[in-house]
Amino acid sequence: MTAPLEAFFLAADADRDGRPGQRFCVLHTPRHTPRPAPREATPNALIVYVHPFAEEMNKTRRMAALQARAFADAGCAVLQIDLLGCGDSSGDFGDASWNDWVQDVTQAAGWLRARYAPTAPLWLWGLRAGCLVANEAASHIDDKVNFLFWQPVANGKALLQQFLRLKAAGEMLEGKGKGVIEGLKQQLAAGESVDIAGYRLSPGLAHGLERASLTPAANAQRMLWLETSTRDDAELSPASAAPLARWQAAGVAVQSQLVPGPAFWQTTEIEEAPALIAASVSCLSSIAPATLAAREAVVAA
Repeated sequence: MTAPLEAFFLAADADRDGRPGQRFCVLHTPRHTPRPAPREATPNALIVYVHPFAEEMNKTRRMAALQARAFADAGCAVLQIDLLGCGDSSGDFGDASWNDWVQDVTQAAGWLRARYAPTAPLWLWGLRAGCLVANEAASHIDDKVNFLFWQPVANGKALLQQFLRLKAAGEMLEGKGKGVIEGLKQQLAAGESVDIAGYRLSPGLAHGLERASLTPAANAQRMLWLETSTRDDAELSPASAAPLARWQAAGVAVQSQLVPGPAFWQTTEIEEAPALIAASVSCLSSIAPATLAAREAVVAA
């Protein structure tokens, strides 16, 4: 039996045109949790999912839903939120700034914590650029935070550069690609939005992404770093070495793993990575019960 889910809109700050803000959310409730109740049974973990950037969000919806259900079946409460201007949330993509997205994740974590007992460990689960948003949001959360990173982007500057290249590639096909990227950067620096691959990118979002990096938050407790590859002899990406070392040096309990599976966030067809789902459940299942027991002991004392 699959754990039940609830779809709803979470009230947010008014949009820039003054209309009430709403963020579309899907809550996957822990399997076997009694409902309804004023205060539901404590889940093994509270997990907020932070989706990736632009078109990668659409490519990965199925994998995110499958993983959320798997976590819920393992006794976790999972909240998926569409950030401002994304999916079914209010506003347009061009309305969003980086700070808006960070605030959305912070609010989602607070809502999930308020819904359930305060002893369950909190996890922020990010995919690609969602890892950067989750990491920054953690510094605004008054609680210990654990992280599950799927194929994380180590720094936003490189991702922004790749995104700008999409515009340059289109212009080159028309024989006018020279200087496109520099021109886009000048427009953003001047406070102007730019249109790329069907998305309007605001300066506030571009500048926030450009400065974002996976520097561990002071309240980070654990971090699981999972990547996929279709090669039998593959290893973790070279770009992962530096951030993993930083997190370990900061005293964070770090675990990394490479699992078989496609690059589902960029494939032409919608693809699944069952081994990634299994590895994620296994990692959290081995940690969450022990962490939960320790927290409950502290509360009882």
